[in-house]
Amino acid sequence: MTKSREKRVLDRIDQNIISALQQSAKMTNQQLAEEVGLSPSSCLARVRKLEEDGCLGPYQAMVNLDRLCRYITCIAMVTLENHRQEDFRQFENFVENLPEVVQCDTVSGGCDFILRLVCADMERYHVVNEMLLNSGASVENIKTHVVMTENKKFSGFPLEELLE
Repeated sequence: MTKSREKRVLDRIDQNIISALQQSAKMTNQQLAEEVGLSPSSCLARVRKLEEDGCLGPYQAMVNLDRLCRYITCIAMVTLENHRQEDFRQFENFVENLPEVVQCDTVSGGCDFILRLVCADMERYHVVNEMLLNSGASVENIKTHVVMTENKKFSGFPLEELLE
């Protein structure tokens, strides 16, 4: 996959392919081809090109944790003492290796990072929180919110609105 940040211009068929796979990545190439009005070979060629260009992939299953185990989700807003690039990189590298951190974004505003963490329980979150504080990246502050209810799960990007 290409890591280029260069934008690729998508035609309506490519947009339809991405939208369909975003809703059901498990569909067969035959089903996808029928949905977007292409032959299976043309559809597969387009999908492979979208993958090569970095527009699609990697593919993941949406896991329903409620059916598997008990867990808590926390949103942590992390502020660093220093705003040197090496501190940011050190923190980013540290959270990359914490499996409980399922998402990490560098943000503007009142904090430097927003983390989404999924932990087995509050006790485990406290351990992870201590690890974050002692990451070596001069963490000044962590403000945490425990998610009580996830009202809208991520179900894909609003491609029609974004690609107008």
